[in-house]
Amino acid sequence: MNEILNLNPKCIWKNFYALTQVPRPSGHLEKIQQFLLDFGKQAGVEVFKDPAGNIVMRKPASAGMENRKGVILQAHMDMVPQKTPESTHNFETDPIQPWIDGEWVKAKGTTLGADNGIGVAAIMAVMEDKTLKHGPIDALITADEETGMYGANDLPEGELQGDILMNLDSEHWGKFVIGSAGGIDVTATLDYQEVETDQEDAAVKVSVSGLRGGHSGLEINEGRGNANKLLVQIVREAISETEARLASWNGGNMRNAIPFKAEAVLTLPKENIAALKEMAEEWKETFNDEFKLIEPQGIEVHVEEVATPAKEVPVEIQDNLIDAIFACHDGVIRYIPAYPSVVETSSNLAIINIEGGHATIKILARSSREDMKDYVTTMLESCFSMAGMKVETSGSYGGWDPNPDSEVLHLLLKEYKELFGQDGIIQVDHAGLECSVILGKYPHLDVVSFGPTMKSPHTTSERCLIETIAPFWELLKKALEDVPVK
Repeated sequence: MNEILNLNPKCIWKNFYALTQVPRPSGHLEKIQQFLLDFGKQAGVEVFKDPAGNIVMRKPASAGMENRKGVILQAHMDMVPQKTPESTHNFETDPIQPWIDGEWVKAKGTTLGADNGIGVAAIMAVMEDKTLKHGPIDALITADEETGMYGANDLPEGELQGDILMNLDSEHWGKFVIGSAGGIDVTATLDYQEVETDQEDAAVKVSVSGLRGGHSGLEINEGRGNANKLLVQIVREAISETEARLASWNGGNMRNAIPFKAEAVLTLPKENIAALKEMAEEWKETFNDEFKLIEPQGIEVHVEEVATPAKEVPVEIQDNLIDAIFACHDGVIRYIPAYPSVVETSSNLAIINIEGGHATIKILARSSREDMKDYVTTMLESCFSMAGMKVETSGSYGGWDPNPDSEVLHLLLKEYKELFGQDGIIQVDHAGLECSVILGKYPHLDVVSFGPTMKSPHTTSERCLIETIAPFWELLKKALEDVPVK
């Protein structure tokens, strides 16, 4: 793993490796916040934690550059905690184990945290490098981006001092993002009174696994399988054909990750277990045929006999929940008419927990149009309201409207062409970026997002393309040097 430290540019890789050794899953950021505070002090720059939990660093202009526009370098400190089924990793205490696999850096059994650790590492490199030429720089490292952009949403007005915002949270080298979708969390809940299980019944755990999962913004257009949506097809038929009853359901664990695993515990007469197992095998064949070009690694469906639970979901509640999960839209709803290859509106049926008298279903809806975001929210609310569930929304953020006349965009495109001999690509993302939230508080900012190439963020296949880090660093340094005067 120390091979990471020998990669170039060392200033970024050493900082990224240091970040991997500090636990930083969303919602548990005390250790990384202290790490960044200590780093800022050691680098000799102003550093503080704001009331939202963000870390802010300030570096004055280098000699002769005092008249340049101020730049805000922005990334988020938290990472998505996903691990393989066999992993015993504890994200709150254990370091990530990065390793080199050919041209990629990956992690052993977990997400890598290059989203957005590489951006943070680049900011750290800028803060500690005394040889760079630049105007005044603010660094904004936000808290809990992955779970609701809480750090950006609670960012105090008047805290930032720059004119230009360079967001370092994009994942395609050579593409410069100037717009992104808005999003909203939709949560449906229901409390119910459990009923006694027929103790003559047996119980099985039905699981769907082996899916690729993925980022619900960047990869929702690929049609990847959603474990919750696959499992509901099996459960619905099991209830209809084998007298099964639902005892519990657990699927997905992150609002912005396509769920790659889901499982349900069902009770049923002992004599029907064989039929259920046969049914599961048939569904496995169906799923693998349906997704053979999208999930080529193979989808697994398992039925395991387990101890019979004492209680289960009442029939009428069970049927309503299953119908709602089946009916809930998941995936792309519409593409942008003017850019038919770009997703406009989508929803991700992210998390289902049904157990112990309480049901919770969480969906992340995205759209680059506010009216369509309202539409999909109402659609989801209608679906779960018909099942008798209470539906609430939270964490709403608007889309980032593209500005093709951005001065910093054209500066980056010019320098990209001069440095690398090819044209950069202007892009609008379906994934949500904090730029829209920050612009809401600082509307004067000129904003662009860029970064090195990463694949499969929010999954255990997350990886960073080594060869893109050096040019990313060269472009960032050059852009800071050439920032226009005020």
